[in-house]
Amino acid sequence: MREFVRAFGTRRDGTASLEFAFAAPIVILAIVGILEIAMLLFANAVVEGAVRSAARFGLTGQTTPGVSREDVIVQKIRDSSLGLVEIGPEDIDILIYPSFTDVGRPEPFDDANGNGSFDAGEPFSDVNGNGQWDPDMGAAGAGGPGEVVVYRVRYAWPMMTGLLAEQFGDRVDLGASIAVRNEPFDAAGGS
Repeated sequence: MREFVRAFGTRRDGTASLEFAFAAPIVILAIVGILEIAMLLFANAVVEGAVRSAARFGLTGQTTPGVSREDVIVQKIRDSSLGLVEIGPEDIDILIYPSFTDVGRPEPFDDANGNGSFDAGEPFSDVNGNGQWDPDMGAAGAGGPGEVVVYRVRYAWPMMTGLLAEQFGDRVDLGASIAVRNEPFDAAGGS
């Protein structure tokens, strides 16, 4: 019996299989995680490129007969995303601002009660002209010559596998945006 125990303790047959059995799940999980994150980053880079491409078109003031500039810009974003991300018009915001410092800021209001937030009935400046106070003063549209325009896309990227769903959920909310000043184009006929 002693010989059997001594031989069992010194044998190395099958150690590689045992080590692989311990390491394989960790290695596979790491590879899948790397692929998930790589696809997520790739999709985000593609959408950022699509937004830049649309902004380059939009800031020139070019027009297409029978189609609004905003519709052309939305289509450029969809086309440039390579079909990798399904982006609808509801996922895209094109907003005009008075200046770069106003991007994302609320419409100015007179804080009558001093609580630091807008309350119904307080006087405000309707910068975007929609008749109500907004937490973002941007007005919808592609803007005119020399105006500041923000192109913003938000979308939910679906995870390929469920392995990282516990950490990230089934979908990851991503987005891309760019702020530009339109060129001084001829507003009547584009550049």
